[in-house]
Amino acid sequence: MKIRILIIALITLYSCSNIAQEATVWRNGTDGYYPDSELLDKWPASGPEIIWSFEQLGQGHSSPVAVGNFLYTTGMLDGEGYLFKLTLNGELVYKKKYGPEYSESFFGPRGTPVIMGDRIYLVSGYGHVLCMKEENAEKIWEIDMVNDLGGDTIRWGYNETPVIDGDLIYCTPGGKNSVVALNRNTGKLVWSCPGKGELSAYCTPLLFEHNGNKILTTHTESHLLGINARTGALLWTHRHTNQWSVHANTPIYHEGGLFFFSGYGKGSGKLVLSEDGSSVKLAWNNVMDSRMGGAVLVDGYLYGSGDNARDWRCIDWETGKDMYANDTVGKGVTIAADGKLYCYSDRGELALATITPEEFALVSKTRVTKGSEQHWAHPIIYRGVLYLRHGKALIAYKIK
Repeated sequence: MKIRILIIALITLYSCSNIAQEATVWRNGTDGYYPDSELLDKWPASGPEIIWSFEQLGQGHSSPVAVGNFLYTTGMLDGEGYLFKLTLNGELVYKKKYGPEYSESFFGPRGTPVIMGDRIYLVSGYGHVLCMKEENAEKIWEIDMVNDLGGDTIRWGYNETPVIDGDLIYCTPGGKNSVVALNRNTGKLVWSCPGKGELSAYCTPLLFEHNGNKILTTHTESHLLGINARTGALLWTHRHTNQWSVHANTPIYHEGGLFFFSGYGKGSGKLVLSEDGSSVKLAWNNVMDSRMGGAVLVDGYLYGSGDNARDWRCIDWETGKDMYANDTVGKGVTIAADGKLYCYSDRGELALATITPEEFALVSKTRVTKGSEQHWAHPIIYRGVLYLRHGKALIAYKIK
């Protein structure tokens, strides 16, 4: 009897080892820093070794997400969105259709799937929020943010990775229900925040805790919003506009400060929150105007690239002062791990630089030749491997 109980326990433990007990988060916590260590200090002249590539994803810009022994991402084939589940060896587990995907410009899905427990959540380019079974991608519920919640499909399609906390899932329809919280088990509306009544702005929200208060922040077309994550009450707004109302970068919170940034020459800034988080004041502005490449905060310094200000920059978190500006690598996405910056430019360059506020310390650079269309998706690092999605291809690079 004891042996039987032990076997059942081991089977249960093995089964749960590939289930996310906590919800996965965009950019590993939105700040883009991954916990892997003992990574290569320098790459071979030809670039890091490609372990495998899967080149049947179709069109899209969705990043992969890794949980347990599997990878998940989305792509568009013949106008339809598909959820892909792969092993860490690049073998296809399933490819399941979930509905029409964005086919009006820069084709395909944008947001990254979120895994929690035995369920997968995603937002399509047309604003459909979907909940599916992890085991087989069977649909559990679906909400149309346009027709069900009064949103409006924006110029380049919804570009959002949903945020999950407990039984709530947060997303941004825009309009009268600018930001909403849904019950993640049923899809039922829990609260809605009208914000400024503006359109959504391609931004994945940030959920953070400030002196015991849970706050959700995101961009809509002309404002950064601060929202009580429990009730949906609007706490504060900060006006931040640009030419095309594109604010695709998730803000970064640290010790009472909130860094926000967007492209087309608008730039960036840091807000300081009041003790209870109910108000903000502007601490500084900077010209760093990343369009959609994110940034990382390491040891008191921000690292990222611009758009109109095309340089790679390091900014002092406290003062907003530029520590350096360097254009050795084209503008693009940045993530970090083990004291290193991983830079993926819109020209298809993949670069490695040592993190230091003194200079852009480039160590290695190669080119991404597999895949198709724009070099926009944010790579991830998992178990010593860098996974990079370029259009139809998901590429696994050995960096440990």
